[in-house]
Amino acid sequence: MDMLGMLSQTIVYLCFAILMGSFILAIVPESARPSIFVPKWALLLSTIGLALFSFFPVLQILFYLVPNMGLADTLQSVLFTFEVGKAWLFTFIVSIILFLFIALFDDRANRFYCAIAIALTFLLILALGWSSHASSYNQLLGFVSDTIHFTAVAVWVGVLIMVSWFSKNHSNWASFLKWFTPVALLCFTATIVSGLLLMDIIVEDYTNSWPISYGQMLLMKHLLIIPLVVFAAINSLFIKKKVQREASFNPLPWTKAESIFMLLIFSVTAALGQQPPPRETAISGNNVSPLFSYIYQGLIQQNMSVQFAPNATAIMLGVLTLLFLVLMIFSFLKKMPAIMTFMMGIFIVLSGYLCLILSIK
Repeated sequence: MDMLGMLSQTIVYLCFAILMGSFILAIVPESARPSIFVPKWALLLSTIGLALFSFFPVLQILFYLVPNMGLADTLQSVLFTFEVGKAWLFTFIVSIILFLFIALFDDRANRFYCAIAIALTFLLILALGWSSHASSYNQLLGFVSDTIHFTAVAVWVGVLIMVSWFSKNHSNWASFLKWFTPVALLCFTATIVSGLLLMDIIVEDYTNSWPISYGQMLLMKHLLIIPLVVFAAINSLFIKKKVQREASFNPLPWTKAESIFMLLIFSVTAALGQQPPPRETAISGNNVSPLFSYIYQGLIQQNMSVQFAPNATAIMLGVLTLLFLVLMIFSFLKKMPAIMTFMMGIFIVLSGYLCLILSIK
């Protein structure tokens, strides 16, 4: 069930990115972006995906309550009294409106049309923030932080995915980077600030949450951000200069690699939503993450406190992480295929994870 929940939530995030990215790029003049074609069916399918796959949290509650209350009474109760049910009902209604709007009035050459579509997509993001973990702990701050966090991600990732996978060519790339680089930087800053606020709301002690599954997923998400930032720097700084010098250089493989890292972060974020937050979970032998218990060789105690005492192995892994970081940049400078840089990024995450876990005494 957790795997299905993670998959459904990942698809929801991807649908948001496709909708937001395509409508934003439609507003941008053609001279400031590559030539992009997003088929109408992709937008309609994304809208259906939002309504369909965002129902999964409601379905989980139904499975739990239906045996005792019956389907009709449970459905009525969940949709009209549970916050997650009310949020999905709102999502379903707005999704229908957005679907009909795209189906009947698809005119992406009209900026007013795109502005309306962006507003409807933002309403759907509000519903996502409404039903989030953070909102259940601190209704106002949690809702605002989660909404800002996901809006920034949807804009950044959405534009990048659309440009990477739906571009017909890489023309006007320097003009595209001229406006997208500051937008991406603004989105990244908003993501970090709102992410810290969300952590303060949901996670009482970051490192002490590592032994449980939620903490493991959160750590993995943060490690994935490291190669993502390197890719963002390569695509914003190095490639911009390279495109200006070599008009024939194709930057799309590099943006595709960056977008894949973003999709990995989407998947990990979706997995976070399937785990009970640290505030609701005490560390014990029954709820320790299987991955943590497999790698960590120390004694796992009730409500253990994570303390660091790096050993020789952990230090070597830390040095290896830094080496992979250097090689990630070096592989681009030496004109190696983008897949090589991508693999260096994966190795950063793996070696960094092992370094931190094996440093725990």
